[in-house]
Amino acid sequence: MSVPSSDQTQGQKDSSKTHPPHHRACAHLGRDADRRPLPDHGAPGFDRRRHLHRHIVPKRHPLCLVSRFVRTPGPDRSDGAPLVHDAPPSYGDAPPERVEPRSRVDNAFAADADGVAVLLGVMLSRTAAPSKASARSLSRAVATSATASASIPQQSRTFATVHDTPAPPRTYGGLKDQDRIFQNLYGRFPPDLKSAKKMGDWHKTKEILLKGHDWIIGEIKASGLRGRGGAGFPSGLKWSFMNFKDWDKDSKPRYLVVNADEGEPGTCKDREIMRKDPHKLVEGCLVAGRAMNASAAYIYIRGEFIHEAAVLQNAINEAYQDGLIGKNACGSGYDFDVYVHRGAGAYVCGEETSLIESLEGKPGKPRLKPPFPAAVGLFGCPSTVANVETIAVAPTICRRGGSWFAGFGRERNQGTKLFCISGHVNNPCTVEEEMSIPLRELIDKHCGGVRGGWDNLLAVIPGGSSTPILPKAVCDDQLMDFDALKDSQSGLGTAAVIVMDKSTDVVRAISRLSHFYRHESCGQCTPCREGSKWTEQIMSRFEKGMGREREIDMLQELTKQVEGHTICALGEAFAWPIQGLIRHFRPELEARMQKFAKESGGEALAGGWEHDSRVKGQLTSPGM
Repeated sequence: MSVPSSDQTQGQKDSSKTHPPHHRACAHLGRDADRRPLPDHGAPGFDRRRHLHRHIVPKRHPLCLVSRFVRTPGPDRSDGAPLVHDAPPSYGDAPPERVEPRSRVDNAFAADADGVAVLLGVMLSRTAAPSKASARSLSRAVATSATASASIPQQSRTFATVHDTPAPPRTYGGLKDQDRIFQNLYGRFPPDLKSAKKMGDWHKTKEILLKGHDWIIGEIKASGLRGRGGAGFPSGLKWSFMNFKDWDKDSKPRYLVVNADEGEPGTCKDREIMRKDPHKLVEGCLVAGRAMNASAAYIYIRGEFIHEAAVLQNAINEAYQDGLIGKNACGSGYDFDVYVHRGAGAYVCGEETSLIESLEGKPGKPRLKPPFPAAVGLFGCPSTVANVETIAVAPTICRRGGSWFAGFGRERNQGTKLFCISGHVNNPCTVEEEMSIPLRELIDKHCGGVRGGWDNLLAVIPGGSSTPILPKAVCDDQLMDFDALKDSQSGLGTAAVIVMDKSTDVVRAISRLSHFYRHESCGQCTPCREGSKWTEQIMSRFEKGMGREREIDMLQELTKQVEGHTICALGEAFAWPIQGLIRHFRPELEARMQKFAKESGGEALAGGWEHDSRVKGQLTSPGM
């Protein structure tokens, strides 16, 4: 390294004496400043402001932004005329289509051209007095900036100059194959243990069990899983009721009861699970039982499901032989047994307390609640009754995480769901799809559309026969989830979609449902026993047109009196379809009555018709 000579050092000392103090400060503002010789103020073409901006103001200092707007005269402009950068364009009355986003400093100092003059004045006030040419340049720059500023429309001064583009609305549906939980829904593989393991069943089940009941329930709660049997109650919360305070000090055994009594007309999802993916249900019983600290699971299967019961029992036997259930299930030290119980085909046994009564060998009639099954259930022990689909998805949720499952569907309607589409469609099927999928997309994509086209659609029952019917006008934009269907005065129920085209006699269809519910009533509750009989008789007459128009209001009032006044939900089950019919198809009922009056001459055939219904040789419409 060369050492500067004494002459050089002395020269620098002498030159520093001739410059103002702010020039000597340049050595502390950058690495290049102390290497650059100090300029001569008297040299031709020397520009004081450009020198201050380049050497005194730090590069990250806000005053550096001044150079973006004003240039001072250099050696090539000796006349002192200001060189102003291109002024901001004048947009006239129309604002710019898009303004490039600027930094916070840009917005603070470049929002108004007048601010440039202020900054220049502050900066120049700290230096030596400017020359006359510089003063003239500054005044011209201020005048030009003011003119340009006046031509720009006044806008609010904010740090954000560009509004964020709103995100496009999310669409639901189009579930990918890798996200489907039920991989063997169409029977591509045999329902044995070997095929189940190839599809991911029983994978890391031991690790799930060892994590404990709190972790399992936490994942179920995080997933947002709601009961798939129709009520839609949060599953994680329901399972946690079993782990009440000091539960471990209770000597009673605890049970998980699986409701496989699928008797709702139009519903066929649970039977597909039991005969195509039975190991998902068996593994789900083990995981859900561990979450509730249960010692056994009872699967109550509908009596008509003979083939499904045989396949399910074979899967249970395979799991016992492989050590997956029973003593030391999956090597976790947890003992758990699974039993299959055949029902007798009663629809009312789909209600949880009726199912428990039937399991105990008693007539299948609902119990009064409280006490609830979580406190006094099967054999007087704490029990939880859950749907087949709800239990079958639990292991996959624990393996892939509750957040993964919650990523499907809308808020409070998360996850995937099995939909059963039947009726007047080109390809009836059971399909797993994302919750909140549009009803029209569900039918068109998986069922080949409505028979005769979407315009030939008359109505849809969206969640099994017990949910109110919806006309085509509502179905056009209907989302398939709990909250959306509730807003449409219907319900998701079991997601059994029954499609009716315009060839359907909708009054006769609801009349047949009334007959079904009257037949399936257990007769324990007076409103249900008598109300179901009355509604069947009235709907039977309405089907033929024999009735008065005011009887429509009487029928609706009857259903309101039954709704909410029975032990179980069968009262609502036969009341809601009739309410939906009156709500959306009342003109059809009235037209049918008027047609019958014209054809029969007003004869009293049923329902209180008056014999003397002719007035001046003309028929009077019933109810007038």
